[in-house]
Amino acid sequence: MRLSQLEAALVISAQAGLAAALAWRIGHDVLGNPAPVFAPSAAVGTIVAALGQRAHRTVELLLGVGLGIASTDFLLTLLGTGFWQTGFVVGFAILATLVLFGRSGAAVGQAGGTAVLLATLAPAQKDLEWPRIVEATVGGVVGLAVVALLLPLNPMRILDRDAAPIFGCLAGQLREVSAALTTSDQQRAIRALTALRDMGPDLDRLHQALSGAEEVVSLAPARWLRRQDVERFARATEHVERVIEHSRGVARRSAMALQYHEPIPPELATSVGHLADAVELLRREHRAGRPTEKTRQAVCEAVYQAGRARARGVDEFGEAVVTQLRTAASDLLRATGCDPTSANEEVRNTAQRGADSVR
Repeated sequence: MRLSQLEAALVISAQAGLAAALAWRIGHDVLGNPAPVFAPSAAVGTIVAALGQRAHRTVELLLGVGLGIASTDFLLTLLGTGFWQTGFVVGFAILATLVLFGRSGAAVGQAGGTAVLLATLAPAQKDLEWPRIVEATVGGVVGLAVVALLLPLNPMRILDRDAAPIFGCLAGQLREVSAALTTSDQQRAIRALTALRDMGPDLDRLHQALSGAEEVVSLAPARWLRRQDVERFARATEHVERVIEHSRGVARRSAMALQYHEPIPPELATSVGHLADAVELLRREHRAGRPTEKTRQAVCEAVYQAGRARARGVDEFGEAVVTQLRTAASDLLRATGCDPTSANEEVRNTAQRGADSVR
């Protein structure tokens, strides 16, 4: 994971350096500014903005520049220049930006920075407003162009990097629940439940990665062919999140069944283990771009064993484990591309075959 993050960091660093160089060249040679500062800084600000929000942040950056210029020109005309005027102008520009845009770091930073520059340089240099707007626009456009045309990130590598800990944790904790049912270890099931509940930060990172991948396949012509892959991954992720929620239910009910010493047929633990296999296979087959036949087979085997466990006899919490497992299996089938009706029917029929095999 660290190596993958290093790779992404190197690409972003190269994007930032290239964008700064191009923006400086345009500001110096095309716009005729002997010391173009605003264009490179705007280009770098666009590149280092959160992945998936670069276009949005560029618009905020330009709005912040415009608001900083407007408020500073107006107040300096009324108040003149000086130390307290500078402080008042900067504070007013940031306040106005926060009121209008909320906690937008790009807009607030640019409004405050523009106010500082104009308030301190206006006595020595006149007519800074127009160069500031033009260079900020050039820098933002150059940053987006570098991201879209020259060094676009690979969207599927981004997604795979941030999906890896989610699939790994989900499969690993399902195996822990399976082992807890096999060994009648309630505390092991509780630890697995806690780990499944702590997956929120990983899910947030995956959502950011999805937003970034969608931005890349929208802006970068070289990545347009991956648009369907990103859309398919996004649909699968929606169902995997539901599987995580159902897996928490499996862990919770398993712990309760063990606490009250309910009968645990061996097929129940086997079923949870096959569900973990299906999670790992789903990531592997999606990553390779292959059909998800093995994932579906593992899901059906999990449901088949759950049907056998129910037929052998389970009590209240064991019955709840089977129900949660079947619901998770249906969502996993939908993550492979099944429609809801087909997925539910497959789960129902497979569970029935498992029960019939016992009877």
